Amino acid sequence: MTDTPVPASGSFSIANELDVHRLGFGAMRLAGDGVWGPPDDRDEAIAVLRTAVDLGVTLIDTADSYGPDISEELIAEALHPYPDDVVIATKAGLVRGGPSDWRADGRPEHLRDACEGSLRRLKLDAIDLYQLHRIDNRVPTEEQIGTLIELREEGKIRHIGLSEVTADRLDHVRQMVEVATVQNRYNLTDRGWDDVVDVCAANSIGFIPWFPIATGRLARPGGVADEIARAHDATPAQIALAWLLRRSPTMLPIPGTSSVEHLRENCAAATVELSDDDYDRLTAAI
Repeated sequence: MTDTPVPASGSFSIANELDVHRLGFGAMRLAGDGVWGPPDDRDEAIAVLRTAVDLGVTLIDTADSYGPDISEELIAEALHPYPDDVVIATKAGLVRGGPSDWRADGRPEHLRDACEGSLRRLKLDAIDLYQLHRIDNRVPTEEQIGTLIELREEGKIRHIGLSEVTADRLDHVRQMVEVATVQNRYNLTDRGWDDVVDVCAANSIGFIPWFPIATGRLARPGGVADEIARAHDATPAQIALAWLLRRSPTMLPIPGTSSVEHLRENCAAATVELSDDDYDRLTAAI
């Protein structure tokens, strides 16, 4: 592996303004168990963030609900003042009641308070990419998106993203504002959002797959991911990430980890070059 493997993943310009390497880092796992409380090893968490940047990561994704607050605080502690090429993306719209407890809150007053909190914790004057973590069905969509538009007009955020949205809802929001990115669950074995991936590719919208590493039975001995991994002297997880990068030119995987060793393995996936046959076999395996 090269000292900085991530640039091999290629690049993408979010909203034609934020140039990032396509393999990013998701900071959810830096918090404690159940994405709640501080990490077991704070020094390792700081090392993970600094190593990610050293390996070439330029897109770091987090949320105010990770911890809550903990992930954003760690990012600032590790990386502020941020390198010029690093894009920090965060989210609002989910609140926490405890470990593994997530609840939507899209009230305009909450989104405003959340933005102010993220700016303070991340030590930013403006957030590069601010994503609505969930559209709250109890609040009119127009009010939620309208609040983000106001925050952008006030200079507190630069670009707006969505998370866990259907193609129809994405189209609805795009009638109100330019959507820079969509973050839905998507991976080699879970392709329920194929239609959204394709809509994003057709419209130059970044697609950020969360939970991007999943191989399931494909990684078992004799499985297609296992076979292809052996041929490339790689791991099945690296093959899963390489498949995502090949799946769409606007795909921006953000594998997360709390381990420097695991981070290095994930980042090395950027250098895996799948053949057409490899890609077709993986695509047809589900």
